[in-house]
Amino acid sequence: MEGKDLQGYKGKAREILQKYNVRVWGEVVIQSTRGEFKGRVLPRAENTDDIHIVLKVNTGYNIGIDINTITDIKEIGYNVANYAIPEKQFPCTEGLPHVKLLGTGGTIASRLDYRTGAVIPAFSPGELYGAVPELADICNLDTEKIFAVFSENMGPEQYIKLAEAIGNEIEKGIDGIVIGHGTDTLHHTGAALTFMCQNLPVPVVLVGSQRSSDRPSSDAALNLMHAMTAAGRGNIAEVMICMFGPTSDEYGLLHKGTRVRKMHSSYRSTFRTIGDTPLAMVTRKGVEPIKKIFNTRRNDKNVIIKPYFSDKVTMVYYYTGMKPDVIDGLVAAGYKGIIFVGTGLGHVNKLIYPAIRRAQEAGVHMYMTLQTIWGYVQMYVYDTGRDMMAMGIIPAGNMLPEVAYIKLGWALGQTDDHEEVKRLMLTPINDEITEREPYNGYLVYQGGVPEVEEFIKKVHK
Repeated sequence: MEGKDLQGYKGKAREILQKYNVRVWGEVVIQSTRGEFKGRVLPRAENTDDIHIVLKVNTGYNIGIDINTITDIKEIGYNVANYAIPEKQFPCTEGLPHVKLLGTGGTIASRLDYRTGAVIPAFSPGELYGAVPELADICNLDTEKIFAVFSENMGPEQYIKLAEAIGNEIEKGIDGIVIGHGTDTLHHTGAALTFMCQNLPVPVVLVGSQRSSDRPSSDAALNLMHAMTAAGRGNIAEVMICMFGPTSDEYGLLHKGTRVRKMHSSYRSTFRTIGDTPLAMVTRKGVEPIKKIFNTRRNDKNVIIKPYFSDKVTMVYYYTGMKPDVIDGLVAAGYKGIIFVGTGLGHVNKLIYPAIRRAQEAGVHMYMTLQTIWGYVQMYVYDTGRDMMAMGIIPAGNMLPEVAYIKLGWALGQTDDHEEVKRLMLTPINDEITEREPYNGYLVYQGGVPEVEEFIKKVHK
């Protein structure tokens, strides 16, 4: 049992596999103090512990079994598994729309590298066709890897490259663009591209997956099919985020890049439109608009690309007891813009007022958003708000904090003139500020409340 037969296993876990003459990739039955487990022994990642044996059980999920609970192991079969996605020639079908997939990273289509525990993206048209053959019925597909980063590593440099790539593809006459992206900062990039890519003649759809393709509950394939449908066949020519609607596989939702937020760390239906309704529902059959007004597809190539961004912008999430040195430190570090994320209607404590005045004197551009997520900044209601406006903090309506941060970076990438920055910030480009929230733009279902429980019984079976 030396070498690759026990790849990744070390210490006590390796010893117990040797004791029972079991190999990696072997089909085994494990008896333990917690019951019987049957499955295939998987390799371990190089940087993991030495007290668990990992099995892929027949449901497709991986489980770790503590070696201290194991009483017996029997190997009942052996077959080295191949987790590589088969690559097939993506067919070109006359009459289908031509879609370009720009890759940034993420797990929209992937396999698991059991040597390192990392998810390896499948990206070429052939790999994607091997993983999701239904794509060939939706569009003719080309792909280009712009970069491969985790979404938390996305930033101004990546936003600018993506915006320029979108402009180039539209100039070539593409019918739609899909951007594969990790979900953690998907909404940040959606906002950035909305400001950088204006007057779009074709859809630009960002898509990700909450669960990687090796998991039975993965949303990757369906999200990708929905995104390709929206990009190739949909009539909404905006920057949109496409992800699961309900937790089931019924349909996806298309959200505006400026009004969407990731709201749950693991649910597949994590993305929600905030303060409004989603743009549309999407299935493999097509796109069904929810909103009546949106930018429609055109036959021209007259997109406006504004790939600007200043990285001297930050967000300050106010907390009780915040001290002036927080603001002073940002000014000393050369930051030119601050988005405050205030309490209530847009408040911070009086303790930091002197630092705010010093920031104003230093020419820092300051805007107020809300921790409440829903609702509008109303700084004229209380003395606190009026005091802050007098010190140069400008209310940003119902702009989401992340969107305000992105927009201020985009505005300061073009000018440092306070009046022009204010004009750019407060002039809506695509509903980042709206006049009002619709009656159904704020829905938070609270479990345990009788009327909500009754509703859930009707729709959640």
